[in-house]
Amino acid sequence: MSDRLLASLEASTTDVSQALTLPAELYTSADVLAFESEALFMKEWLCVGRAERIPNVGDWFTVTIVDEPIIIARNKLGEVCAMSAVCQHRAMQICEGEGNSTTFKCPYHHWNYGLDGRLLGAPAMERTEAFDKADFGLPQLRVEEWLGFIFVNFDSDAAPLAPTLERYSPFVHNYDLENAICPGTFTLEGMPWNWKVMFENFNDGYHANRLHQYVQDFCPSSMSEFPVPWSDDSNVIFRTGGYTHIDGGFNATHRVIMDVFPDLTDEERTRSTFALMPPTLCFGTAPDQCFFFLVRPTGPETVDIEIGYIFHPSALDDPLFEQKMALSDAGVQVFVEQDQDATAKVQRGLRSRFAPRGRYSWQEESHIQFNRWLVQRYRSHGATAP
Repeated sequence: MSDRLLASLEASTTDVSQALTLPAELYTSADVLAFESEALFMKEWLCVGRAERIPNVGDWFTVTIVDEPIIIARNKLGEVCAMSAVCQHRAMQICEGEGNSTTFKCPYHHWNYGLDGRLLGAPAMERTEAFDKADFGLPQLRVEEWLGFIFVNFDSDAAPLAPTLERYSPFVHNYDLENAICPGTFTLEGMPWNWKVMFENFNDGYHANRLHQYVQDFCPSSMSEFPVPWSDDSNVIFRTGGYTHIDGGFNATHRVIMDVFPDLTDEERTRSTFALMPPTLCFGTAPDQCFFFLVRPTGPETVDIEIGYIFHPSALDDPLFEQKMALSDAGVQVFVEQDQDATAKVQRGLRSRFAPRGRYSWQEESHIQFNRWLVQRYRSHGATAP
């Protein structure tokens, strides 16, 4: 990133009443994404999914983040581990999808790796001088679990994740997320917008009952709040969205459909929270469910988005759970379709020569906090002239 561009970002980190939106170049440039790949995605904690997806020893799944294929596995000690999926012989990706196995065998030349990434076998290498299997294990990533989510980090020197999320912890404590249930996820591939457009839209209170006018009147933009001031050592940006009545729901009834999380206070039953844990996780709460988007850039103007819902375990015991889930999802899809149309058109506008550096409403305070998170890390990674 050039010194010129980095210096111009100062105007996006001041008070919300004075700040300018980020330059359009940050959303369209392949060079910027290449910079972010190193400055953010190779340095920050990346959410890759829920720990319950791999409950048993030998369970594993793969995910690709900025062209880095990763295996997430539960090893023989029952621990979650993460490693590169790139064979250390000729760089073939050794597995895709998900499964359960005792080892990972590269299909190309049958180099065989343990669940912990150690190289166990390498056929016909006995004539290779000074070859030691211990030197060719799969590269390891740092792993940390937070409220049932798995985070990985390519940076072996990264500070622990959990302390950087503490400002949000009181707002999710009563959901007991470690013991909640995610029935599964689905993925939208090749969505035509930059990853930051996705993050901004998810946490944008300003559009809540404007774009979603007829389906979100119970959670109006005017009831957005930003309850905890931003701090430089935080890795979470969040806001609350107040309801006009208790037990609101993002569906056609505007009421909860599933079992309400039983430990929630009355205050918690009259609001949602919307949180960003950049650069990969968007997470939200409602009285009867939580929801998350895992955002994975596939180019400067495209992303894959994995979407999941989380419920109290009692909700799945309801014999009508599937029918209720269909009703709930139908309501969510209205939001999704409206947001997809809006974010695609925002991305299109960002390519225009007339793309502005606009001004913010007070209801967009979360964007300023996100800008500060971004710029802090851009600066830490450095800039290049001119």
